Amino acid sequence: MLDQSTTRSSDISAQAVPTQMEEARQGFVSALRKHVMVDLAGEMRADFEQDVKPKHLKKHRSEPATPRDIKKVMEHRTLYRMWSSLRYNAQEMVWASVLDSVERKLPEMIKIARDAAKHNPAGGSLRLSPDLEIPRYVSALDVHLMPGCFHSEHTKDDVAQGAVQAYGGNVFRGGFRHRKGNPGGVGESIAQYMKHAHPEFEPKRILDLGCNTGKNLYPYLDVYPEAEVHGVDVGAPLLRFGHAVASHENLPVHFSQQNAENLDFEDNSFDIVTSSFFLHELPVKSTKAVFAEARRLLRPGGIMIHMELPPNSEVDPYYGFYLDWDTGPNNNEPFYADFRNQDMAALCKESGYGTDKYVQLLVPNYGTFGENNFAAFCNGDMPAPKHGNGASWFVFGSWA
Repeated sequence: MLDQSTTRSSDISAQAVPTQMEEARQGFVSALRKHVMVDLAGEMRADFEQDVKPKHLKKHRSEPATPRDIKKVMEHRTLYRMWSSLRYNAQEMVWASVLDSVERKLPEMIKIARDAAKHNPAGGSLRLSPDLEIPRYVSALDVHLMPGCFHSEHTKDDVAQGAVQAYGGNVFRGGFRHRKGNPGGVGESIAQYMKHAHPEFEPKRILDLGCNTGKNLYPYLDVYPEAEVHGVDVGAPLLRFGHAVASHENLPVHFSQQNAENLDFEDNSFDIVTSSFFLHELPVKSTKAVFAEARRLLRPGGIMIHMELPPNSEVDPYYGFYLDWDTGPNNNEPFYADFRNQDMAALCKESGYGTDKYVQLLVPNYGTFGENNFAAFCNGDMPAPKHGNGASWFVFGSWA
């Protein structure tokens, strides 16, 4: 908080209150996404298993063996075309459903962010770099179909893109049991896993790459309250918004506008370097540069640990086809499939990590799996739920 008397009015994440009509629209979009991602997705898989695959086997004496093969036989199916169209439009509707309320309250949110930048008794900081060159893989696309992407600024000290990302994220996950009300589920789950599985590990300094508004960084302070935590992103509006949230929540988070491929931190200065849903948005050559930079930053005994969508080597071909929908114009993530076709252990090795230090596993979503079950998982007494819709997270990385 800015001070002990700060009221809810200084909470930037509570400003864009929707009107009754806007709230109804947002609720509809959440329900539509759930219908598309759960109900229709289930019907589409049944169509493949019960009709498409048997016919292909009969005609070609083989089943479609790769995600690309499955796309070829599915892309002309009526159900797939309907599902794909609805999913695309629902994604656009997520952002459209919050734009009016964000624009209406934007001046107030900018003021809150400015105040937070001037007065942050929690001890956090905000360091922006106006001359930073925004990578083309961000500047050339509206990633996730979000208008303006992560970096666009429409006015001085703008927070609009951060607000759209944060409020739109609430709509995006609102209909899903594993995601609703748990915006930092990835960071919480990884931090809790590290605490349970490696109780002797006591990180002093933690870095989140591509931190967005910081939602997956804040939970680390719940688990490691004495740690110094940093978040970097190329999007200044995201960082201003995230810094205002952290200030209101009295969290000493240090945000800086940097490209994760080339950071200005000293060698051997972090114990954890992490990211969430970040790497698949980079060209593979940039991912390698990020890994090498993380290796430079890690202290001996530290860990690089990322959450990502599972690679094709870890899922059946149909699920690989399903995940690859985001590639290209469907969700403006052109590097998605290329990243998921990589051998993650080989990527780490190529960037200087020892093969005997590699880590890869599914981690249950801590907030919905339950503390007792989570402890049992970490002890090896219970498996993680199957990946999908936030029930568990694919985690990989390497110890330094």
